[in-house]
Amino acid sequence: MTEKITLITGGGRGLGRSAALALADAGQDVVITYRASADAAAEVVAEIQAKGRKAVALPLDTTEFDAFPAFVAALRETLTATWGRDSFDHLFNNAGIGITTPVGQTTAEQIDQLFDTNVKGVMLLTEALLPVIADGGRILNVSSGLVRYTAGAPYGAYAATKGAIEVWTRYLAAGLGARGIAVNALAPGATATDFGGGYLMSDEFQKQVSSVTALGRGGQADDIALAVVTLLSPSARWINAQRVEASGGAYL
Repeated sequence: MTEKITLITGGGRGLGRSAALALADAGQDVVITYRASADAAAEVVAEIQAKGRKAVALPLDTTEFDAFPAFVAALRETLTATWGRDSFDHLFNNAGIGITTPVGQTTAEQIDQLFDTNVKGVMLLTEALLPVIADGGRILNVSSGLVRYTAGAPYGAYAATKGAIEVWTRYLAAGLGARGIAVNALAPGATATDFGGGYLMSDEFQKQVSSVTALGRGGQADDIALAVVTLLSPSARWINAQRVEASGGAYL
C-alpha cells in the first residue's frame, strides 16, 4: 500500500479533471467517475497513465441513490484487479450542479435538483463508501465561496446546499475521528471552468472577479487543483473539520 489512491466524482472535466491530473503529478493514482462524458473520462485516464500513474474511470450518476451498492461492488472489483487492494485512501466529492435561483423565482424542482445532487447524493455516496475508505484516509468535500459572500449572485439555493455540506463536513469529521480519517471542505471562489454553462470563463466575468479579488485575477482550475493536492498531502495531516477557501481573497 505504498501508492495512495484517490476517488474523484465528476472527474472527466472541470475541477475534477484538473485535480486528477495534479494528483497524478504528485504521485497518486486515481479513480474518476463520470455521468455522461465517457470519452472525456477516457482522455483523463490516458493522460494520467502517460504520467506513469494508474487510473480507472467508472460510470456513476450521484442522483441514482439505489445504484450506489452496485457502484461500490464495481469499485471493489476495480481496486482488486488494478491495485491488489480492497480499499482506497482519499475521496474527493467533486460532482455537483449549479442553478440560478433569483429570490422570488425559485421553484421546488430547482431545490430538489440542487439538494439531490449537492447534498443527498454526496452524503449517501460517502456513507456507502465508508467501508472501502482506508483508515487514516481523507475525505474532501466541495463547498463554495458563495457560502461566505453573496456577490449579488442569484445562487441562494445553491449556496444553501454548500452551507449544508460545510456543516455535515464537521459532523463527519467527528464521527470518523476514531478511524483516523480527516474530513475537510474546500470552498473555491469563482473559477474559470465550464461549470454552470461556462459563463465563468467569459472575459467580462473574469474582469469583474479580478476587480474584487485581493490577488487581482480570477481563479483557474489549476489553482483549485493545487489546493486539492495540498489538502490530500501528508503535510496537511493535522487539518481536520475545516472550511478552506481558495478564492485569491475575493470580496474581502
